[in-house]
Amino acid sequence: MKKIFKYFSLPIVCVGLLWSCDNLDVPITTQLTPDVFPQNSTQYIQAAGPVYVAFRGDYSFSWWFTQSLSTDEAIMPARGGNWFDNQNYMKLHYHSWNKDHGWTNGLWGWLSRVIGTSNQAISILDKTMPAGTDKNMAIAEMKTMRAISYFMMMDSYGDVPLDTVYGDFTSHAKSDRKVVFQFVESELKKALPNLSAASGVTTYGRPNKQTANALLAKMYLNAEVYTGTQRNNDCIAACDEVIKSGLYAIEGRSTYLQMFYPNNGPQMKEFIFAVPYDPASSAVGYNGQMYHARYDVPRSMRVKFGLPYTPSAPRSTLPEFYANFNDANDIRNKQWLTGLQYMNDGVTPVTVTTTKKGYDQFYTGSDGGASYTYQVNLTPNIAYRQDPTLYDCGNDEIAWNMGYRNIKFYPDATSTSRNQNNDVPFLRYSDVILMKAEAILRGGAATLGDTPLSLVNSLRSNRTTSAAWTSVTLDDLYKERSREFAWEGWHRNDMIRFGKFEGTWGFKTNAEAYRRVFPIPTDALTLNPALVQNPAYPAN
Repeated sequence: MKKIFKYFSLPIVCVGLLWSCDNLDVPITTQLTPDVFPQNSTQYIQAAGPVYVAFRGDYSFSWWFTQSLSTDEAIMPARGGNWFDNQNYMKLHYHSWNKDHGWTNGLWGWLSRVIGTSNQAISILDKTMPAGTDKNMAIAEMKTMRAISYFMMMDSYGDVPLDTVYGDFTSHAKSDRKVVFQFVESELKKALPNLSAASGVTTYGRPNKQTANALLAKMYLNAEVYTGTQRNNDCIAACDEVIKSGLYAIEGRSTYLQMFYPNNGPQMKEFIFAVPYDPASSAVGYNGQMYHARYDVPRSMRVKFGLPYTPSAPRSTLPEFYANFNDANDIRNKQWLTGLQYMNDGVTPVTVTTTKKGYDQFYTGSDGGASYTYQVNLTPNIAYRQDPTLYDCGNDEIAWNMGYRNIKFYPDATSTSRNQNNDVPFLRYSDVILMKAEAILRGGAATLGDTPLSLVNSLRSNRTTSAAWTSVTLDDLYKERSREFAWEGWHRNDMIRFGKFEGTWGFKTNAEAYRRVFPIPTDALTLNPALVQNPAYPAN
């Protein structure tokens, strides 16, 4: 299902004007006003379009980079100077970001724009739509999108300003994280009665009732991190609402990988809320692209995957994370490219012809320019072979083959622009199952006859042919979440909740606990004088 954006085509002409605001306290304005638009039921639907376009905007870039490269899940080192990018990726790995860091700045700016666009849409729909069920649902969806964005801001930055009134130009100070938590919780609960009870094609790419329930579960599971008070029973109750709806099921072992293929969509039984991607829409708005294959597929494997462009593959995982994939019978192993590489027939080696010096820049023989052909062999470890201060592995084939690569979001061979058709899930049913198991393990009361062991085994029976577990601990559950949600943008959230974010992995040794939240960006502090920097980060 890649056609959701066709319903939003009319207001998209104004989207280019939506990206000038990097502050929650500067209202977003466009030519779209209650006086001239919308006028009818079709246009009411279209009025919501800019919110979804905005949310798609940087979801697979600043959100993914900050949530994954700051963990042991992924690393993006320079290779011969490529991808150094002013230390943006290096600082995420070392936990050395500051208020001028590119990706944490980008994350704040993106979420601020989604919130501002949501405020605008809510205001317009409230003033122009006739009273009734359709109006209540449209506004509930917009408020849920705003709540999702505030959840992401609260999770990433802690205390953030609450700005919910379109046209309010005043500066807002940060609200305490507990207050933001309460706001998101309240918004979701108020939206729930008016959200659609349906799933599938009719609501795909838009929040329904179970989107709100699943996000509430995520909030409650992390409540002790956000507020200091555990809410495990509330998490279980929210999970039960999703389970009892009967709308979703765990994908079988034979379809797990297909959930992330370029032709995925509303037919996937696990998708509660997903971000649709369509390369045909990529030219409109800000970013809005999904480039996973560009970052994850080795350039030597362009032919293997039939790509019409040469990928760069700067991203890989770390041995510490890949160690979680230790069950040879687990289908989730197949999301990784490791070791010697073969074409899709499984027999023909993937080879590269270069020179001896091109293969190893430190080769000292007199025949460095001689032709050299080798079979691509992806190795697990990352090593600085060129310049440790520049986060650089080297500018040769050895460097480009360092690190196991993830191809969960399977390369889209139809793409001519590197942008992919793969929709990206934000909330999946398997997450609900594992959240409920974790909440019970953390002290919540079991319900519906479920136990942590039965819940985890219900998932694992659809992922591996190995024997069912006979016991489960929180550490077991953490590793299971690592396997299940690799490359889906939840690992930072998990590491913080499980107390692992201050650990050591790769080249990172920084254990500063204040980095559980990112700093308020310089641009935001400049635009909004009421803001103050987060604790422990330099104010200037």
